Amino acid sequence: MNNYLLIPSLPLAAFLINILLGRDFLKEKAHWTSILAVAGSWVVAVMTLVDVYGGGRVNEDLYTWISSGGFKVSVGFLIDPLTAVMLIVVTTCATLIHIYAVGYMHGDKGYYRFFAYLSLFTFCMLMLVMANNFLQLYFGWEGVGLCSYFLIGFWFDKKSAADAGKKAFIVNRFGDFGFGLGVIMIFLTFGTLDYTPVFGQVGGFALNTVNFLGYDVHLMTLIALLLFCGSIGKSAQMPLHVWLPDAMEGPTPVSALIHAATMVTAGVFLVARCNPIFSLSETALIVVALIGAITSLFAATIAIVQNDIKRIIAYSTLSHLGLMFLACGVGAYAAGIFHLYTHAFFKALLFLAAGSVIHAVHTNDIQKMGGLRKYMPVTYAVFFLAALSAGGVPGFAGFFSKDEIIWLAYASHSPVGKFVWIIGTIVAFFTPFYSFRLIFLTFHGKFRGTHEEEHHLHESPKVMTIPLMLLAIGAVAAGWVGIPHLLGGGANFAEFLKPVVGHPEAHGTHAEEWAVMGISVLIGFAGIGLAALFYLYRPELPVRVGQMFSGIYKVLYNKYYVDELYSFIIVRPTIWIAKNILIGITDARIIEAIVNGVPNAIGVFSQGLRRIQTGFLQHYATIMAAGVLIIVALMLLR
Repeated sequence: MNNYLLIPSLPLAAFLINILLGRDFLKEKAHWTSILAVAGSWVVAVMTLVDVYGGGRVNEDLYTWISSGGFKVSVGFLIDPLTAVMLIVVTTCATLIHIYAVGYMHGDKGYYRFFAYLSLFTFCMLMLVMANNFLQLYFGWEGVGLCSYFLIGFWFDKKSAADAGKKAFIVNRFGDFGFGLGVIMIFLTFGTLDYTPVFGQVGGFALNTVNFLGYDVHLMTLIALLLFCGSIGKSAQMPLHVWLPDAMEGPTPVSALIHAATMVTAGVFLVARCNPIFSLSETALIVVALIGAITSLFAATIAIVQNDIKRIIAYSTLSHLGLMFLACGVGAYAAGIFHLYTHAFFKALLFLAAGSVIHAVHTNDIQKMGGLRKYMPVTYAVFFLAALSAGGVPGFAGFFSKDEIIWLAYASHSPVGKFVWIIGTIVAFFTPFYSFRLIFLTFHGKFRGTHEEEHHLHESPKVMTIPLMLLAIGAVAAGWVGIPHLLGGGANFAEFLKPVVGHPEAHGTHAEEWAVMGISVLIGFAGIGLAALFYLYRPELPVRVGQMFSGIYKVLYNKYYVDELYSFIIVRPTIWIAKNILIGITDARIIEAIVNGVPNAIGVFSQGLRRIQTGFLQHYATIMAAGVLIIVALMLLR
């Protein structure tokens, strides 16, 4: 396992080479540096997984980063089962998406810069998941946020992209402020930021309280909720979810890598990594479960009426992230990570397949598509497989992880377990419905664009379709490592993670587990059937239903007006304060008064002084004589 240092080092080297030499020397060959580096990281990550599976574990400090009095932090690495899973997810998806981006970004004027940013992001994400202390975790956390800003606004000459990048960066500051306070609280409580001593001491603080804003609150609850603030921002949970749909303004490979497979799952990873802290606070777990469940249902209902192909998948991402938090909130951390793992494959595949469609039709609006399956058979096939997996169809990866969450929510000790189980089951209906609505409107029926546009429809090049086919394997088979005992499997994934995150006891019979699974599967097939009825056999029905429930449709289409609410209560007041107080008073009247007032005063004084300088000798003699008389008079008075 001594080679694990290469995992983050190779992408960092690729970033430095591309950003320094890409524009003048590498140019259209810049992708080779990044692809080879990330592929090298994947090879080492697989070797690391094999070592960890065999019982290996590393917790090693590389060098001292900060040393100031009692505050000491090192750059170090923790390699355990949770880290190994995240390394496989990050490096596998990153490698395939880097290859796909060669075709998607071909000819872009910022080609070298794009691959430099992707490599930097991969480095930061790997530093985040490999960290053995909270400050290094925070460094990676902010690093991936910075790269997200760079890549969302990559086409910065497009106003909507520039605005989306700023929105993502600013919204995440709210969550990261709480996360930063949580890290400070950990140091003040435990005297260190290293995972091992912190998690080893948490039991001794299980009953401690602390005065917070005048109230005595449970210490572990406070720390857990502050850390969870960061998760809410980074993983786009309510109420900080608004940045992720707008982030679709970035290039599609960015949407797949950052906003589906890796960065947005950092919040789930954080909760799972800090499970010793969260498990000591029932209140914190209830908050995590409820926010996850509500976000999942909230996003799923929005997705059913959207027409932008990437935004539909973005809301699907929000919904699935909510399911992961739901799992963590009922104590099923391994189930949450299992869904993170399977989701990375089928959601990255959905985004990249959507990018393949956009590459062909040059629009994001599914109402202007249709009939694409005969022109894009490979894209259609992989899209269909990804939708089956996302919809939880038995046998596909998403089925095993999603149903594990729903069952453990039902069978948990959590006070909100049955409630979030109901929400998860409802989401199991909406997910296949909007997934197959997307497929039917995009690939079936007649093409709804112009004849000229139809003439130019074509399948994407192999550099894009081969990664799609490889991801499709993951979308189908990734879940087979976690087949539950009920279906004859060994639940190996949960057993692998058990030393790190434990495994909750499921309080229910086999009959109940069969029933919960059966309800979920049946309701999922009902979603697919309704989508087929609406968009294949009776396409006039969606219009009639929309007219019948026009109020609800309008609310869902406008995303519950959350953006408008934030604009009214936050954005507009902030702009008003900036214009009228910060600029109108502070800048114009105070700062400008000082900056311009001092030179003006000097000018006025100088103008007066110039009148004395007449150039006539008798005037100077008179002034000197008057001065002497004044001095003599003052001396006599004293």
